[in-house]
Amino acid sequence: MQLWLDLMPSPVGELSLVGDEQGALRALEFDSNDERLHRLLARHYRDYSLSRGRAPALVREALEAYFAGDPSHLDALPVATGGTEFQRLVWQALRGIPFGTTMSYGELAVRIGRPGASRAVGLANGANPISIVVPCHRVIGANGTLTGYGGGLPRKRWLVEHERGLVQGELAFS
Repeated sequence: MQLWLDLMPSPVGELSLVGDEQGALRALEFDSNDERLHRLLARHYRDYSLSRGRAPALVREALEAYFAGDPSHLDALPVATGGTEFQRLVWQALRGIPFGTTMSYGELAVRIGRPGASRAVGLANGANPISIVVPCHRVIGANGTLTGYGGGLPRKRWLVEHERGLVQGELAFS
């Protein structure tokens, strides 16, 4: 599978964007974490070739808008992931968590109809190749604490606070 790689600056560090020739986003990793990026790509796509390219304007503009405070374009981004059927079910449910809110692994397990599968949901969450767009940062521990995040807990905290701040600001002005 032929994939392109583009690097993009952001408030949380440089983003590595990976997509296919059809324009679908296949991975988003932080700070050129090449080891994790290649591990995720190998896990999901086995045989792939990665070359430098430019992400479609739609992808870059949606991410720029997100960081500027407008998340509305993220939902329209075409994504394509490998993964198991269960992982894809979890990742689809992640995209349904409203902007500015969080949900526990257990709550997400209930949402997908697997109430006893919170650990499996956590594993699927950790295998998510498309951070931010598939918002695994919105999933927290049952006690409300921030738990593991491939991009690191400080980055997860920034993303959650960024979204909450925007939602609270919108509510304050409406």
